[in-house]
Amino acid sequence: MSEKSQILFMQTRLIRLASEVWNMPIEKILNIFEQYNILDYIETGYGIFHCEGDEAVLDDITELLERKGMKVNAGIV
Repeated sequence: MSEKSQILFMQTRLIRLASEVWNMPIEKILNIFEQYNILDYIETGYGIFHCEGDEAVLDDITELLERKGMKVNAGIV
């Protein structure tokens, strides 16, 4: 599998995981990821992220969003 395919696969997994953990529909997760450039963040950090589990990467994304002023709390944004 090419690196581009692996990045896309990771982005997809993280969208689904965020939807489950944050208790939000996928459409809302996509809007958040687009608004805060999270897909680009995942692509840029892929070199490190692919060595970590998805939960650890989602924790990193959550911290990034909180630093940008967004609170993710059980579906309330």
